Amino acid sequence: MMNIDIRKAIIGNLSTNNEEQLEQTIVESIENGEEKLLPGLGVLFELIWKHTEEHEKQKLIHSLKEGIIEAEIHPTS
Repeated sequence: MMNIDIRKAIIGNLSTNNEEQLEQTIVESIENGEEKLLPGLGVLFELIWKHTEEHEKQKLIHSLKEGIIEAEIHPTS
């Protein structure tokens, strides 16, 4: 069985992207809604979280909670 470091692979694939390309990657991943893209979005969120100040983390958590509530009210699937 092959052992693949997903984080390392995703970071390597995106390491040469500029900010516009990174945004495009995120938007396309969300719009496509493919399950196979979720690990990549998870790695990106992890990187954002690690490089965000505490007060900004609280804003992210608040936005996440609002998104969860909205998704429960209006599920997409």
